[in-house]
Amino acid sequence: MTAAAWVFAAALAAFAAAAGSEAPYWRPLDPQNTLVVETTAGRIIVEMRPELAPQSVARVKLLAREHVYDGLLFHRVIDRFVDQTGNPNNKDGGVSSHPDLPAEFDARLAPAAVTVAARPRGAILGFVGATPVMASTRLGADGQARTWGLYCAGVVGMGRQAGEDTANSEIFFMREAARRLDHDYAVWGRVVVGEDVVRKVKVGFPPKDPDKMLRVRVLADMPDAERPKIEVMDTRGDAFAALIARTRQARGADFSPCEIDVPTRAVK
Repeated sequence: MTAAAWVFAAALAAFAAAAGSEAPYWRPLDPQNTLVVETTAGRIIVEMRPELAPQSVARVKLLAREHVYDGLLFHRVIDRFVDQTGNPNNKDGGVSSHPDLPAEFDARLAPAAVTVAARPRGAILGFVGATPVMASTRLGADGQARTWGLYCAGVVGMGRQAGEDTANSEIFFMREAARRLDHDYAVWGRVVVGEDVVRKVKVGFPPKDPDKMLRVRVLADMPDAERPKIEVMDTRGDAFAALIARTRQARGADFSPCEIDVPTRAVK
């Protein structure tokens, strides 16, 4: 069995073991910090993490509630890289009526906020919820550590212009990992349902027949009958710890949190 196949089999085993278990293996999504994106390619559900980029999350929620995102095109889609959207003019450089945001390339978090997956020299690799992160082992006087999101597949970020403090309304979804973006663009969450949809969005700059975001809503704003009923594997539970251990054993020195998709399940 190849290493990749072994990792996949281990993930399925961990998922199956947890599927028959109750809490604490699974947790519900926070309705106030979950974004439901209906697109022409399918549904994408994002778990937003305000701990990492509070102003970016607040802006995305504001624009969703103002219906700014509804109907916007995926105007720049690069295969094996990103799906960009969110500009009201459907082109690079478009902005909303709100002011640009300050850079949120990293955050300061208490060590307990990060589920540890590995400890390379001078750093911690892990997760904040479903979002992969890296953190410094050096704590400040406040007892917190510099922590930043990792641009793995499914991670979502804020687009910007050349200046660091120019994020506004543009957002992008990672089709594959591109760690060169770490520290340069604000990470505000990760796709927990619909990574396959992210990769189905039509490619081009601009695409000949672009896909679009049909409707973008915060889960808390949706009528109960329309809300997707999803739970995410708790990254602090034993099942996820076993998944990390198996993946690390299979990948060895090549291990990265990008190797792990946090499992989800539908509930009634």
